[in-house]
Formats: sequence, C-alpha cells, structure tokens
Amino acid sequence: MSKNRKTTLVTASALATAVLLSGCGLFGGEEKKQIDPPQNASYLEESEMEMVEESVGAETETKTETEGTEEAVETTVPTELYLIDKNGYVVSQTMDLPKTEGVAKQALEYLVENGPVSQLLPNDFRAVLPADTEMTVNVKDGTATVDFSNEFATYKEEDEQRILESVTWTLTQFDAIDKVKIQLNGKELDSMPVGGTPIGDELTRADGINLNTTGAVDITNTSPVTVYYIGGEAENYYYVPVTKRVNNDGVNEIEATINELAAGPGHGTGLLSQFQSDVKLLADPKIEDGKVTLDFNESIYGSFEEKLVSEHVLNTLVLSLTEQKGIESVAVTVNGEAGLKTEEGADLTEPVTRPQKVNTGSF
Repeated sequence: MSKNRKTTLVTASALATAVLLSGCGLFGGEEKKQIDPPQNASYLEESEMEMVEESVGAETETKTETEGTEEAVETTVPTELYLIDKNGYVVSQTMDLPKTEGVAKQALEYLVENGPVSQLLPNDFRAVLPADTEMTVNVKDGTATVDFSNEFATYKEEDEQRILESVTWTLTQFDAIDKVKIQLNGKELDSMPVGGTPIGDELTRADGINLNTTGAVDITNTSPVTVYYIGGEAENYYYVPVTKRVNNDGVNEIEATINELAAGPGHGTGLLSQFQSDVKLLADPKIEDGKVTLDFNESIYGSFEEKLVSEHVLNTLVLSLTEQKGIESVAVTVNGEAGLKTEEGADLTEPVTRPQKVNTGSF
C-alpha cells in the first residue's frame, strides 16, 4: 500500500483535501498581522478620534472572526470512515472529525451504530459496529490491537465480513498502522464470535475488501487485485473498492487491473464502470520513480469525436492503480501522444496523483 495514501496518526493535523484527483494539495490563508492603535491618538480631534476607534474596532472584529474560522479549521481532521452502503458494500466516506490525539480510537467510535456518526451519515449509508460497542486501541510496531466490549458480539451474521473489512481499512489509513488484531473483552480472537469467520494472527489490506470471486474456479491459481467502480446514483456518485481474483496467466498486476476495469463490475452488482470493453494498452506499462505511464488505444476516450477522457475513467484508473505498491501517480497517453483533456476541460499535462482522502462528497 502506498504510504502517500495514509494519514499521520500522531499529529492528526487538519489538512484541506483537494477534491479532484488531478489537484491534491494544502490550502491556507496568510497570517493576519497584529493591528496596533495609533500612537498619537491623544493629539487627534474628537471627530478624528471617533473615526480611528471605529476603524480599529472594525479591523479587530474582522480579525476575531478570522481567528475563529482558523480555529475551527484547526480543530477538525478529515478521516475516512468505512461504512456500509445500501447495496452492502464497504465504502469510505471522508468526514471532518474533531481533532484528538486518539484518532484511531475515534475513527472506530464513528463506526458505531447510534454513535456520533449518526448525524453525519450520508443518505443510504449505515454504521458498521453494533450500538453501544466500546473499544480500546493500542498501537505498537505497526499493529493496532483493538479490544471490543461485549456489545461487539451482537452484530448480524451477514455483516461479519463487512466488519472485518471496515475496521481494517479504517485503521490502516493511518501511517502508524499496517496490521490489525481483534480482541473481545480482553481475549484475543482467532475467529469472529457470531459466524466464526477465521481471523488469523492479523488483518491487513491484503485481505481485500468487498471480495468478488466470480469466475475464479481455482482460487489457488489466482491473485487479488483491488479495483474501483462507481456506486451511488447520478449527482451522488462515489467510488467503491472491490477485490477480485484474477488468474495467474502471465498478465502483470497493472494489466490485470485495467482488464478488470474494462470488464466492468458485472450485472446485478449495483456498480458501474465507464471504461469501454475494448480498452487496451498499446505498450507495456512503464514505471519510474513511482509514476506509471500507460499508452491506451482510442477506446479510453469517453467522447471519440472530441477525444476527451471521462473524469470517472481517470478517477477509477488512478484509485485502482495507486492501491498497488510502488505506484504513486499515473500518466496517460493515447497512441503515444500526451496532452489529453478530460470531459470537464482539464489538461492532463502532468501525472495524476491520488487524493489524500476519497469520497469527500465533491466528486
């Protein structure tokens, strides 16, 4: 997993997140200078004094309002919460949570039904953990050990795998956490308490999310790839990660990912892909310093006449490929030519990087 996709656990500084994949960055205003009253105020006439006092008062009021705004920004931190959508998929939703030193524990608290997330839930989403569940989180040497209260064991069996995925992916967004262990009331679990799903020694993102094994007859001869499809509805789309099993038939992981994007999520999944089914690479992917360069045929275009690339095609491509180790940005060419444009009119003159946070409500 690329480190540039994680959030610092210790500092938990409030970052302003870019809403487009092609423009991640930090934003901040200039620091306001201290305004001192005129030193010669006692020599001014009364009318002039009143004007000075009004001016100083107005600037002080503006400064106070600005400081209040800056303080509000600094007291929250964007955090990915992996919730369950109406189709049963585990999907990240980025929300501004109160800044705290215990950001890992807080993130899990916001996964609890009827907890603090209740007023923030997007339409058609629900929390993951049973109501009244409490927990402690101990992070050491890259592993977060989560000790849940007894209420944890009251979930519905059909949510068991979703809970494992949600807890794992929510916690591993932080720099200090790569692995997760689960305990129940102080006792380490090797399987889940309701349905008995094996846990093993530790949970990682390598275990996948929203697992789809359709078409994989022999699991032992396959490898996992996580691709992003489009969920939700028009005007309210979001990106859903799905881990699929692909045959080990000599196709590298990058090509396998593109093949799965082109193949689409499948009928009856409630998900979409804007990739054309005949999208192909015209040359082997080139990787250098974290950047992968991909040369496509013209089927990558969403509009053949105007030769424009769909924003959703670009977003799902970048999100999917940056899940792979060592890939931090994606450059796209068509028939060997660069200088493409998106359907929104943005120039693709630079490699596209992954945003700090996904599904901010701005896509």
